[in-house]
Amino acid sequence: MKKAYKIISDVANKTPVMKSRTLDAITNAKRVFVKCENFQRTGSFKFRGAWNCIAQMPNREREEGIIAHSSGNFAQAVALVAKILGVKATIVMPENATHSKIEATKDYGAEILFSGPSTEDRARLTQEQIDIYGYRLVHPFDDYLVIYGGGTTALEFINQIGTLDLLLIPIGGGGLISGCSIAAKGLDPRIKIIGVEPKNADDAYQSFKQGKRIPVVNPNTIADGLRTSVGEKTFPIIQDLVSEIITVTEEQIIDAMRFYWERMKLVVEPSGAVPLAGLLYGDIEPSLIKNKKIGLIISGGNIDLTDFFTTLHQKYN
Repeated sequence: MKKAYKIISDVANKTPVMKSRTLDAITNAKRVFVKCENFQRTGSFKFRGAWNCIAQMPNREREEGIIAHSSGNFAQAVALVAKILGVKATIVMPENATHSKIEATKDYGAEILFSGPSTEDRARLTQEQIDIYGYRLVHPFDDYLVIYGGGTTALEFINQIGTLDLLLIPIGGGGLISGCSIAAKGLDPRIKIIGVEPKNADDAYQSFKQGKRIPVVNPNTIADGLRTSVGEKTFPIIQDLVSEIITVTEEQIIDAMRFYWERMKLVVEPSGAVPLAGLLYGDIEPSLIKNKKIGLIISGGNIDLTDFFTTLHQKYN
């Protein structure tokens, strides 16, 4: 993890840690610290893993070109890293991806191919392109270099504020929580890690309970970055290092977004608000929170505000 941090430290943003006395009071925590990866380059933690992976590729692999599949945040991260390093990037995105994420990926210079809406659709089209052109796959979460890159979020977080009693992290494919668990437990084995995911996409919760990977089927959640199932590489790490996984409803995710926006003035996407929803509404033993130092990771802030601003224009023009 220290090697990964050294590799990314000159290019990634050292993102801020925010606090809220209101949040402390609501939760009865000693202090709640919020790691703001919404201020990371491309607007999410994904830049860390993308850089750590692509920057360490052999030149021959870069020359062939790279390919990734993503609903948005990893797409943007890979596109920007490829642009900086002068690598040809092809990104497979689902046809229902957020418009703003599609446009940002295009702006960074990547070629976009659209697939069907499911993770299987993305993976299938990606493999077809690899078979034809020999591209190097950059997996959004099930790659150890991507995992370690994402884990530098927790390494940096704890270096900024000292050790924590409890750390809440969102779960999609598991890259962020597995990497951050390695980093956090490596710095202090006493830290408890809780994963939080949408109830409508609760494959990690079900997998954790049953001790085997159970893929999510057609998840319908506002947290588009958490619709993927946990990976073959990430799940064993989660099993080993994460204390528990809890779920939150769509309404709770939206309420958590609203708290960030209104009370902390932070633009946070639904996936990034999931840990706060878990802290505010999740089934967590009160003794793990009361008078404890709690850490939350905002995974990203890439939300499409087109409808919001269109409404304002229509109202005042």
